[in-house]
Amino acid sequence: MRAAIFLDRDNTIIHNDGHLGDPDAAHLMDGVASSLIRMRDAGFDLIVVTNQSGVARGLFTEDDVKAVHRSIDRSIEQATAREDVILDWYYSPWHPEAVVDVYKGEHHTRKPAPGMLLQAAREHDIDLARSWMVGDQERDIEAGIAAGCRSILLASDMVETQAEKSCPTLNAAADHILAESRRI
Repeated sequence: MRAAIFLDRDNTIIHNDGHLGDPDAAHLMDGVASSLIRMRDAGFDLIVVTNQSGVARGLFTEDDVKAVHRSIDRSIEQATAREDVILDWYYSPWHPEAVVDVYKGEHHTRKPAPGMLLQAAREHDIDLARSWMVGDQERDIEAGIAAGCRSILLASDMVETQAEKSCPTLNAAADHILAESRRI
């Protein structure tokens, strides 16, 4: 079985403080491309797991979410000259207060539930005990813990978290993960 690093999308890989359905507005955060390459070259599969309630809120469609992901993939490819960086993308379009009825309600894939991580583990033969969840919200950490992963919260301030570690950047998170993987 393989080890993975599950990554939240917004404010982990790209800048986004709202709902993003425009692929032209997806911009990598500083240092993300090199951090992804370091983790990938260390043998980790990289899988993005992201809540996208903008679909449930009627702000954009699932096709728009997929277009944003293709745009991010292209940005990573341009920055790294590699096409093998992100193994797969998972998103959860549901929300309890949806205006689009088909997406209304709680769903096992909506973080903090671990559904996206569990699905990815089944589909890609991932050993969750050897894997990590990295994100900027406590719900990311909760999903990782519920799936059986180690976790890192991206936060520049000292905040209370269930995460194993808090790091200010993805690069610092990569440093920690790679140091821990050498100790095993």
